[in-house]
Amino acid sequence: MEGIGLIMTLVIGGIAGWLAGNILKGRSFGLLVNIVLGIVGAFIGNYAFGLVGIAAAGLIGQLVAATIGALILLFVVGLFKKDA
Repeated sequence: MEGIGLIMTLVIGGIAGWLAGNILKGRSFGLLVNIVLGIVGAFIGNYAFGLVGIAAAGLIGQLVAATIGALILLFVVGLFKKDA
């Protein structure tokens, strides 16, 4: 992954984390943690889309893949979150 590609993945992942946090309000971890989970989710989403043969082309496609990855990651991490 080249420098610009990595930067775009981080930016898109941050937006995806924010979106996923808003979609899964009950499983939100706060803005900063959601953004970090979104960045990791972007890599997960792109990998998962590649496994099923879907190309996440363009900005919108990458944002959709990253948001789906972030939703999956927020859901899984939320399963292990202790309720206070």
